[in-house]
Amino acid sequence: MKVKFNRDQKMLYLILLPFILWYMVFMFKPMYGMIIAFKDYSLFRGISGSEWIGFKNFKDFLTSPYFYVTLKNTLMLNVYSLFLEFPFAILLALMLNEVKNKYFKTIVQTASFIPYFIAVVVATGITINILSPSTGVINVFLEKLGFERVYFLAKPEFFRGIFTGMNMWKSAGFNAVIYLAALTAVDEQLYEAARIDGANKFKQLKHITIPAIIPTIVVMLVLKVGSMLNVAFETVLLLYQPATYETADVISTYVYRTGMLMQDFGLATAVGIFNAVVGFILVYSANKWSKRVTQSSLW
Repeated sequence: MKVKFNRDQKMLYLILLPFILWYMVFMFKPMYGMIIAFKDYSLFRGISGSEWIGFKNFKDFLTSPYFYVTLKNTLMLNVYSLFLEFPFAILLALMLNEVKNKYFKTIVQTASFIPYFIAVVVATGITINILSPSTGVINVFLEKLGFERVYFLAKPEFFRGIFTGMNMWKSAGFNAVIYLAALTAVDEQLYEAARIDGANKFKQLKHITIPAIIPTIVVMLVLKVGSMLNVAFETVLLLYQPATYETADVISTYVYRTGMLMQDFGLATAVGIFNAVVGFILVYSANKWSKRVTQSSLW
């Protein structure tokens, strides 16, 4: 049966066309380059002229001393984010939802949302200046209290806390807005009925507010779990230094050093494919678990 489109539908498809072309050119066409992972790639011989070496690049990565270190650091930074940054946004949204003063709520929400629009380079620059051992506010304060100045960014034990704290400051407001948007769909009559039945604020929160945002929490959690191997590359790259590699070096920064600095494009591509495959497995597993436990999922 022939499908006919009216003029409005044709215009919608025409508007969609540039996005389809963008994905074809910049997302799907470059996927041909993934075969570099299975070759001893040379810039001079090109992809087709480079020698096939099978899974050697994958084997080199999995057996290298960097594999355990980068995988551990990647997972640890995500665990910090999962248990600190993720629930903090939910808590912020729940607190803002209980604020009755419209102007105060707007001010707090705006103040927490603005950092999301600050460029990563600027945000890391602010962080570096605050933690500077010579002029940083924190070190000046510590010195006035009688303590010695500390070069926080050169100490591996502080990196994970600094990275997580900066991301919480930068993204909590944006994530909170997502949960607040979900809360706007809650019928006020539910709260009125709960108050009539004698439910206090805690019970209203437990039986009405939190269940209302469970589907949103599940979607955000699945996406979070799926990106566990994709730590904010730019932030790590701008904050870390050789002295903190033991806790700061992640898979994405290892790919950058291997590909761009060491010019080993085959190994870098293999690591990227490993990252993507594990990420897909995590998304699929998290979605399946969510569907079984909460009856909510991405698909």
